[in-house]
Amino acid sequence: MRDYVFACEVANQMSKAKQKGTLAETALADHLKQTWPLVERRALNGANDKGDIAGVPGFVVEVKNHRSYRIAEWLKETEEERVNAGEPNSILVVKPNRVGTSKVGSWWAVLEVDQIVSLISELERLRASSIK
Repeated sequence: MRDYVFACEVANQMSKAKQKGTLAETALADHLKQTWPLVERRALNGANDKGDIAGVPGFVVEVKNHRSYRIAEWLKETEEERVNAGEPNSILVVKPNRVGTSKVGSWWAVLEVDQIVSLISELERLRASSIK
């Protein structure tokens, strides 16, 4: 009986964690749809995960909603998902503690410096070519 109660408690905790993740993913997808109407939450793919959000051109998007932050671990996971998806870029979106789903625009977007440099360089190139 004791093992059953423990198993139920663990299942309930996992369920709550999964609910938090789903809530954050849905909120972000709804926010991004304002710019990219085809954005949607991805189904779980296990070992071949390709991120949580699909439809942002050229990007894999991973969403995290946790009490404690494990940025290095999450960036590694996001990079693996980028490789799985065959996309050139990835972004980790972190819902900060005490910032609700109605303020998605205030959540954190985490990228490696080289990705930011690459994106800014591409923007500069595009602006220069459109001026000519």
